[in-house]
Amino acid sequence: MKKIFLIIMTGLVFTTTISCGNDFLDEPQPTDQVTDATIYGSVEGATAYMAGIVRRTRGQYTSTDSGNLGSMFFARTVKGNDIIQANNWFGFDYDNDNREPTYRRTVFTWQFPYDIIGKLNVFIKGVNNSTSLSAADKDYLLGQAYAFRGFMYFQLSMEFQHTYTYDKTLPAPPIYTDITTEGKPMSTQEEMYKLILSDLTTAVNIASSARIDKSYFNKESAAAVLAQVHQVMGNWADASKYAKIAYGNNVATALDATAYRNGFNDMNANKEWLFASPQSEDQSAYYWTAPFAFIDHTTTSYYATFVNADFVSKFSNTDVRNIFVASSTITNPADFRRYTTRKFKFNFGSDVPLIRTAEMILIDAEALARTPGKEAEAHDLLYALQKNRDANAVKSTNTGAALIDEILLERRKELYAENGVEWFDAKRLRKGITRTGNHRIFKNLSADDKRFFLKVPQREIDANESIDDTVNKDR
Repeated sequence: MKKIFLIIMTGLVFTTTISCGNDFLDEPQPTDQVTDATIYGSVEGATAYMAGIVRRTRGQYTSTDSGNLGSMFFARTVKGNDIIQANNWFGFDYDNDNREPTYRRTVFTWQFPYDIIGKLNVFIKGVNNSTSLSAADKDYLLGQAYAFRGFMYFQLSMEFQHTYTYDKTLPAPPIYTDITTEGKPMSTQEEMYKLILSDLTTAVNIASSARIDKSYFNKESAAAVLAQVHQVMGNWADASKYAKIAYGNNVATALDATAYRNGFNDMNANKEWLFASPQSEDQSAYYWTAPFAFIDHTTTSYYATFVNADFVSKFSNTDVRNIFVASSTITNPADFRRYTTRKFKFNFGSDVPLIRTAEMILIDAEALARTPGKEAEAHDLLYALQKNRDANAVKSTNTGAALIDEILLERRKELYAENGVEWFDAKRLRKGITRTGNHRIFKNLSADDKRFFLKVPQREIDANESIDDTVNKDR
């Protein structure tokens, strides 16, 4: 008989359940209890609980390549054409051969979001049931929680099925919105996106712009995720609307080109960061911090990540983002170790960028370019960002598909190695990824390739009576 594992996380603030098997925790029993009245009797108590959830997303979860939100995004990054990974951590992801139901990548990418979702469900119920919190306090707290839950379900939707526009009736991961030890059946992409839209729209409507720091969701960062979701769904008017909320609809105040070359590791020193995963010397993921520990070749790190020479050639000499370094000892143009980048400066306190204003500006530009009669606005917006990054930028005259392609290239140039943008765009637009240049492994992804998503973990199939053993058939 299948068994649903009950995981009870305690300490200062955790009491939650999820359906996924987590055998290495071996069902630990709580050694202390904190009552709901203590946690949800004040904003401070509830915020302490949320702080624990945030800490969980940026720590050391499973292993070096399966540690936190940054490692989820970096696994996507190395599946593309722009970045090259040595035979090191994330090497199987680079090989596009890391999706089987017993593999660590698959287990982590399923288990990690559900762990966070379980805690958020406890939080949402506790805040809603509180008789001590005011309506305004509840909105402040619930805005964060709904945004975070919608964000996590969005990651699951992208990782475990074809993109939404491929076939919204296809099976998607189970949906849990309450506290339970009973496993739920697979949902559909349509049901999943209905929940995602509901959570994120609610968050934007009730959340405050105030927050403790950029690792917590607020109105603007919730709008940023909602813009990404509408981008995947092809809802261009809504993508533009929420992107504008996220970046403030003012390019001049949303961007800071001077910060681009400062190491990309301090969320407080870069006004472009909307959502981040902070680290500190005393609370660090250490060498599990992707992309920094893998891509920075100037400090003690893994020296494992390189940049495709073809991608390097896309940047002008006056572009502030052109901080690539050609090896002085490796001169063979076909050697995958030819180029590195100084974009990320690694130390144990390096903060990880997850969403930035530049991405929102480019979502807005793409949405406008795809809207009849708004190409001129798209040109203006694209040029504003390009001019901020390169004083010698020339305004585009492209139209139609050529303009869209230019915007997509700009997204890669702006966001490389941050959040897997090349993989994200290829998947949502149902395009393939063809490797060129000096790659170590030339393994291409065709349009709608099954390697764009993972199989359901075997431990979930074994533990959840509501998921049929044939769920991975044809995956």
